[in-house]
Amino acid sequence: MVIFMASESKNKEKKLPLEGVVVLDITRVVAGPYCSMILADLGATVIKIENPNDPDYTRNFPPFTRNDNESAFFAQYNRNKLGMTIDLKSEDGKKILRQLAKKANILVENFRPGVMKSLGLGYDNLQKENEALVYTAISGFGQTGPKSSRPSFDNTGQAESGLWSMNGYPDRPPVRVGTIIGDLAACFFGTIGTIVALREAEKTGKGQMVDVAQVDSTLCLTESALLRYSVNKEEAKPTGNDHAFVRPYEQFRCKDGYVFFGGYNDKQWKETLKAFGSNELSTDPEIDTMHKRFNKEVYERRIKPLINGWFSRYTKAELESMLANKVPLSPIKGISEVIEDVQLLDRNMVVDMPVLSEVVKVFGNPIKLSGMPNQSFKRAPNLGENNHTILKNFLGMDDKQIHGLKNKGVI
Repeated sequence: MVIFMASESKNKEKKLPLEGVVVLDITRVVAGPYCSMILADLGATVIKIENPNDPDYTRNFPPFTRNDNESAFFAQYNRNKLGMTIDLKSEDGKKILRQLAKKANILVENFRPGVMKSLGLGYDNLQKENEALVYTAISGFGQTGPKSSRPSFDNTGQAESGLWSMNGYPDRPPVRVGTIIGDLAACFFGTIGTIVALREAEKTGKGQMVDVAQVDSTLCLTESALLRYSVNKEEAKPTGNDHAFVRPYEQFRCKDGYVFFGGYNDKQWKETLKAFGSNELSTDPEIDTMHKRFNKEVYERRIKPLINGWFSRYTKAELESMLANKVPLSPIKGISEVIEDVQLLDRNMVVDMPVLSEVVKVFGNPIKLSGMPNQSFKRAPNLGENNHTILKNFLGMDDKQIHGLKNKGVI
């Protein structure tokens, strides 16, 4: 039974790919809610389940809307969902979740390993209710291993994976990546694993646990660090805006700010020389091949001064006009510029989303399927907003039963 349409289609002939899939979202903060939000954006019916006495604490994360004082942070990661409250420590609450699990396709949770099992609601328990259930568990260190029971935040993933040690400048302490990259990595791998397991369940009728660790996921973002240590015993260190070996591939100052320039291969380098009237350098025996330009000493002495001299004479917009269609060059933009970017607007990546009586700008859905309709996004639910609808329409309870659960504090 479809309880509601997650994100509305403007073309009724096209359907979102996960329409008809029901997801139980027992998560909080970012990694779990973002995973289930992606599933909701793709058409799944996602039921966000919160403790009535201890809801997702990102409901109190800034920024807050001006009129309603609602958390736009919470709203961003919980759009397109239904809202339900269940006290999972109560016997009635556990019974409700088991009933929901019987009819659901996916459950996503991000408690520490062992918490759901201690409630009698772990994977082994719920699989008995629904053999086809996909049970996705996102945690700091994973369901196995000597550190599995430890608490974890985004910074834990950055620290434990080695990613933190690689960022910053050589003469300063390491710097964390400037966003919650550990949470985001776990979210994306969790989403991939969930959809893969769902595909398998549709073929075989058997679900499985999807075990995704924040630390594991962040480790997979360290590019060639493991490889370089394995081959050369080279410890990855902070390099500022430099790449470990690709050159030129960094930030450069221009008249009104900074740009990224990465025209390092031979074809792109020749295009750059042509743009700045320096074709004669294409045959300079010291810098005429990519391999030679990768040499750090040669790069610092010959290539970097050239680029600095060229770029210092132009604005970001002028450099973009001169080079961006031929070589990788992009203005380094602030969010005030990003929100007005014509490319992102054209691809519906800066979209309107309601938060009660207001509308805020949030990122859109980056997954563009040719058969997927254009989308508009529903606001995040209030706490327990859809309790009655779900219990009545999905589980078949009557008003008296629902009222009794509310009076007992179960919902």
